[in-house]
Amino acid sequence: MNHLDMLEFAKSTAMEAGSILMQHFGKISFIKRKSTEIDMVTNADIESETFILDKIKATFPQHKIIAEESNLTKGSSDYRWVIDPLDGTTNFVHNLPIFSVSIGLQYNEETILGVVYNPAVDKCFWAKKNDGAFLNGKPIYITSTITLCDSLLVTGFPYVHDEIWEKGFDLFKDLYGRTQGIRRLGAATLDFCFVAMGRFDGFWEFGLQPWDVCAGALILEEAGGKVSDWNNSPMPFSGQRVLATNGHIHGEMMDILRNDIF
Repeated sequence: MNHLDMLEFAKSTAMEAGSILMQHFGKISFIKRKSTEIDMVTNADIESETFILDKIKATFPQHKIIAEESNLTKGSSDYRWVIDPLDGTTNFVHNLPIFSVSIGLQYNEETILGVVYNPAVDKCFWAKKNDGAFLNGKPIYITSTITLCDSLLVTGFPYVHDEIWEKGFDLFKDLYGRTQGIRRLGAATLDFCFVAMGRFDGFWEFGLQPWDVCAGALILEEAGGKVSDWNNSPMPFSGQRVLATNGHIHGEMMDILRNDIF
């Protein structure tokens, strides 16, 4: 199967998993706490992930898989799938329609395709390396905003409320005073995509995971944006510190973030 076929596989799989989520939307029957009281997993997360894993294993039995709820599945292939079966679980639990299924595929540790699907509004973002980014089949592009003072940003906060979490609010206040505003939507995969389609000019966050960043980062880059660590090195696969912008405001944001690396 070539990469275009793999992209179609990822798109159809994400949409089918999204249908599973919508069957549970507004009627959650199971909630489990993970790292903290606000870090949750539901029966919808588990059913969506089980469906995706089973489909990948049946189609690509040698491929590796990293998924949020089941971690790493080993394989002998150089291909690795990176899965978030439900990004935005807290939104989902509270019937807020800002959540997604995210599926990324890497080859030799380089992301070659990504799909992010929000089933609540039937919006499917996707990209294949060097082929552009799309929303429901139409090309998407980043904004042309060139200064931070004219920008609208989006961010998020980690689940663990510790000293670093406190510093994150200081950083929020610093950037808020330099922009036209900051939004917090609760789904990092969609934050990347909203920068990619021009709704926001930039996104930063810390404490993310590989499944939060893999697909969305490629979609943003293919839409013309830039993704890096806070010190302009390549974004770590771990997603520990992410800066994702239209490219024009990247340097200005980095000058601020670089002074707050923690």
